[in-house]
Amino acid sequence: MRVSKDPTVRKNEILDIAGKLFAEKGFDQTSTGEIIAQAGIARGTLYYHFQSKEEIMDALVERTTNELFTAAKQAADDLSLPIFQRFIQTVLALRLDTSAEEGQDMMDFVHRPQNALMHQKVQAAVVKEITPVLTRIVEEGIEQGLFQTEYPYEAVEMAMIYANTVFDAQELTSSEEMKVQRVDGFFYLLERMLGVEEGLLAKEMEGMFD
Repeated sequence: MRVSKDPTVRKNEILDIAGKLFAEKGFDQTSTGEIIAQAGIARGTLYYHFQSKEEIMDALVERTTNELFTAAKQAADDLSLPIFQRFIQTVLALRLDTSAEEGQDMMDFVHRPQNALMHQKVQAAVVKEITPVLTRIVEEGIEQGLFQTEYPYEAVEMAMIYANTVFDAQELTSSEEMKVQRVDGFFYLLERMLGVEEGLLAKEMEGMFD
């Protein structure tokens, strides 16, 4: 006899099982039949919550990023911090590996080759959601004379895209010397895009890419 559960509980159970299967086998190699079997539900129950396997992946991406976005927005809204610190803490909140074992497990999950599509979706969601948040901080900094740029949104967007690509754990296969060179170059360019005194932002953000 099947147990009737709260729809939210059931939906999260399906996502947990799908996420486990995607991690073990990859998205393409996992069938909806396997998800149904491991969840112990009827096919109609699965399709009540999700219309397709792609929709399940999108829901996993949303669930993964929602916690990150909430933490990032809380940091951005902390008016007790100076502008530079708010900028830094907002960016740091996006690091999956800072949330103990669960965060490390999720980071390992999205970086596996078989989950490249989910990884790409997470990156796109981060750029889309957080660029406006960081832009608002930069605009406040412009009003305070800390930043000088006529293109705050574009500067932040370019920085987010670059950081998401170059500093992503999946891409850091180069030598330590090259990694340091890229970090230094990133700060050098970021400071110029945002019109910050040379070395100031780099000093405030040191340790971010340890």
